[in-house]
This record gives sequence, C-alpha cells and structure tokens, in this order.
Amino acid sequence: MNITADQTARRDRMAVLARCSGERLSALWATLGLQPRHTPLRGPEAGLVMLRGRVGGTGEPFNVGEATVTRASVKLEDGSVGHAMALGRDHAKARLSAVIDALCRNAETAARIDAELIQPIRRELDQADEARRQQTAATRVDFFTMVRGED
Repeated sequence: MNITADQTARRDRMAVLARCSGERLSALWATLGLQPRHTPLRGPEAGLVMLRGRVGGTGEPFNVGEATVTRASVKLEDGSVGHAMALGRDHAKARLSAVIDALCRNAETAARIDAELIQPIRRELDQADEARRQQTAATRVDFFTMVRGED
C-alpha cells in the first residue's frame, strides 16, 4: 500500500487535532477568521471503542477496557467532506476537527491551517510531553542487586 504525502500530512494533522484540548483548538481557530458554511453528515455523536493491549508490546492481545469517543462528518458548500474522531465527549471539538479536515482538501488552505493552527498546537503538545518526560526522569530509581558470596 503506497501512502501519499497528502495522506501522511492528513494523518499527522488529525493526530494533532485529536490530542489537543477543545478549548485551545477553539481559541486558535477564532484567530484564523475562517467560518465556512457546512452541513453535518454524521454526528457529532459519542460512542465506545474497545481498547486492546499487549504485555510488553509483543504478547497476546487482550481487551483493556472501553473508551468514549466522539466522531463527526461534515460537508462544506464546495462539496469537500471532512471526518474526525477524538477521545471524550467534546462534540464541538469533533465538529470543528471535521471542518478543518474538509478545509484542508484545498492545498492553499491546508498550508495556512498547518502554519497557523497545527504547528502551534504541535509545539505545545511536544513541550508538554517533554516536561512530562523530565518530571518522570527526575523520579526514576535505578535498582541493582549486589551478589553476595556463598558462606
């Protein structure tokens, strides 16, 4: 399966939108001044997904539990369709993410959204991840065992 650059960019963009908070997304969105007319195709609607895990990342898969997700699909006046899904019950975030996905079908608009919306959010998420890593590293304890000789 060949993945194009557009598909990779969309995947990265949607991953950032899924991880950011709805409040931050709305605040940055307001600065763009884009208010496209859109029609809901589906949702936003909340549902459940089953989370699966593997011990050590390589063991047999098992069901960890369920998580609430919200999904939405919209259609813009120009016919562009966008889809989004995010953890939680934030309907506004799911709808806005779907609108952003639809707008990004246009290369010029996608470049503007990536520069003015996605990149700042990505930087903030990366900084939060790094702060969490540093906080975790500060509490790390290295255990070792000393071998005693036989009496």
